[in-house]
Amino acid sequence: MAAKRKKKTQTLINETASNENITALYIRVSTDFQSEEGYSLEAQEKKLKQWCDLKDYTNYQVYQDGGWSGSNLDRPAMKKLIADIINKKVKRVVVYKLDRLSRSQKDTLFLLEELFIPNQVEFYSMNENFDTSTPYGKAMIGILSVFAQLERENIRERTRMGMYERVKEGYWRGGSGTPFGYNYDPSQDILVPNENAEDVRSIYDLYLKGYSTTQLAKMFPVANDRHITNILDRITYTGKISYNGEIFQGRHEAIIDENTWHKVQIERQRRSTKNIVTSHYLLTGLMVCGKCGAKMHYQRWSGGRTKIICYSQQTSKPNLVKDPNCDNMRCESEDLERLVINDLFDLTKTIRAADTALIDTRNDRTAGLKVLQQKYDIISSKIKRLYNLYAESGDKLLLSTIQDNQQELSSVSKALESEKSSVAVVNDVVSLNNAVKNIQNGWENMTIAEKHRILRTCIDKIIITDNAVDIKYLI
Repeated sequence: MAAKRKKKTQTLINETASNENITALYIRVSTDFQSEEGYSLEAQEKKLKQWCDLKDYTNYQVYQDGGWSGSNLDRPAMKKLIADIINKKVKRVVVYKLDRLSRSQKDTLFLLEELFIPNQVEFYSMNENFDTSTPYGKAMIGILSVFAQLERENIRERTRMGMYERVKEGYWRGGSGTPFGYNYDPSQDILVPNENAEDVRSIYDLYLKGYSTTQLAKMFPVANDRHITNILDRITYTGKISYNGEIFQGRHEAIIDENTWHKVQIERQRRSTKNIVTSHYLLTGLMVCGKCGAKMHYQRWSGGRTKIICYSQQTSKPNLVKDPNCDNMRCESEDLERLVINDLFDLTKTIRAADTALIDTRNDRTAGLKVLQQKYDIISSKIKRLYNLYAESGDKLLLSTIQDNQQELSSVSKALESEKSSVAVVNDVVSLNNAVKNIQNGWENMTIAEKHRILRTCIDKIIITDNAVDIKYLI
């Protein structure tokens, strides 16, 4: 890898040069070409001065951009050259090679058609032996600009392909954008968990417990709630790498297990569709009309009463109307809230009663998982030993034994994955039960926001059909 050099920008003036009718010698190298023979600043300048001597042009000035890309015109010496042309100081511009002027077709044509020609500035490119004093030269310069642009696009495409292969092998793509909780190790080209890795685990855990991104942003050393959202969405934390819409297995250590990551994605989707509310009304956003399917809402009535009404009966919001003829009954909000809360409390009692059996089930599943994992490890070690024996002896009979063991390993692997899924489901139920089984004891001391969070954790929707209420639980 070439050493990184400091960019140089100089304007060198011949001792005999005046301020008018200058022959501008423009030279440029980018960092990619610093060490290439024939492209150095010194080599370009020498050849351009020799060309001036042959043409007997003594009134010249060197415009030098060292270490600047030709992909655009944002270069100091180029800007000085453009200004001098506009101020009528330049008679002609000379470059060693066309792509020294620019690697962009658009920029090259802009300089030729919008700057050089209108200001009667001649343009010469030594390597291509063309000049703009002839129609042929103008045409060929345009064609060469196209090829310069094509080469630049090819370089970009090769870079993209190289990056794809790099990521496909599990290496981090490098550059900026290292995820929170990781450092980039350039010696291994992988991500390495840092001191914020534990913060990432806490962010996932607390989000699943009901905390909002805004609340989490105040609890951890992040920029804002959008940074929290970015952390929650990144599959990188599971040990994978996302690139151009594809997911690859990375070589870096995972901070979050896949099961937790997927649960967070489900919860994020649930929150986005349910629109967590800050209303002081307890059941806002959960109620659905059982007759027409429209949402139902709270409405104040005279005497301080509040009723639950179908939006189809609210003509002021036509976008929420499902059936203008809906005749679903209106119920008292206090009655509905009392019914829902009592039903939830009854459910938590059932959960507490079922805890012992559920924990026994989890223990049994965990024990079975341990046995399968041990069997998987034993067969894997056996296959490894058989391969080592085959490598030493070349005995082809070992290949048959290896194949039999691989088939057995595949069967155990499937059973192991199935058992892992079962254990994950039981663990989810246990975790959720632990979160909700003591709701009744602390209900009166909760804020309205905490009550909202509890209800939306436990209830999917409440279907109201006249006097009948059907509560669809998530637990």
